[in-house]
Amino acid sequence: MAGERVLIVEDDEVTALHLKMALEKMQYDVVSVASSTLQARNKIKIYEPQVVIIDIALQEYDDGIMIANFLKENFPIPFIYLSSHTEVELIDKAKLTQPYGYIVKPFVIESLHTTIQMALYRFQEEEKRNRELKQLTIEKLDLEKLLFAKKDAHKPQVDFCTHFYLDLNTNETYYKGKKVRLTQKENLLMVLLVAQKNSTVTFEQAMSYVWKEEGATENSIRTLVWRLRAKLPEDIIQNVSGVGYTIED
Repeated sequence: MAGERVLIVEDDEVTALHLKMALEKMQYDVVSVASSTLQARNKIKIYEPQVVIIDIALQEYDDGIMIANFLKENFPIPFIYLSSHTEVELIDKAKLTQPYGYIVKPFVIESLHTTIQMALYRFQEEEKRNRELKQLTIEKLDLEKLLFAKKDAHKPQVDFCTHFYLDLNTNETYYKGKKVRLTQKENLLMVLLVAQKNSTVTFEQAMSYVWKEEGATENSIRTLVWRLRAKLPEDIIQNVSGVGYTIED
């Protein structure tokens, strides 16, 4: 959806004006035009655009790449290259900055709009994924606190359901002193269930902790629980209908 704030970095006045008019026709908010590296840096700070369109070659051959690196190091803003250059050496340098698009002059207005929207979508998805990963880190720390609070006073383990314990050094499950051989995902689910024993582990929590960014469904969790139950000597995992699973002492 148009309306996003755009900064243009282009030293050719005719191209800059053409680009500005094209973007405004598509309802983008062109906050400013910069014609040099210094101007670009200052205007990025002042206007905080949502996307920056950069001509790779300003006064110097690769000035645009310097601006892209400045963005990557200082501002979470997607950028798109606009250039008449197609030399392999320059393209190789440009791709190292991981741009969100590369448009070759002369540009087609419709493809420009598509490239901007794809760049914004990709950026938003990356930001969402980064937030989720950060949350996973927080949840992992909280989980470790929960496990520590439940551990045996004299040994690095959490006892549960009479004959079971979880070794906190290896995160492996034991039954009557013998290790229960589980897969990585089965072990992760056991850790989650033990950390929250006597409370419900929701499908969402299990998907987030066990699969992380890989993606999973409720059916994935049900299948994993089915396999886990088949390996445990006692049936200790209880269904919480429509919500998830629990282990109760």
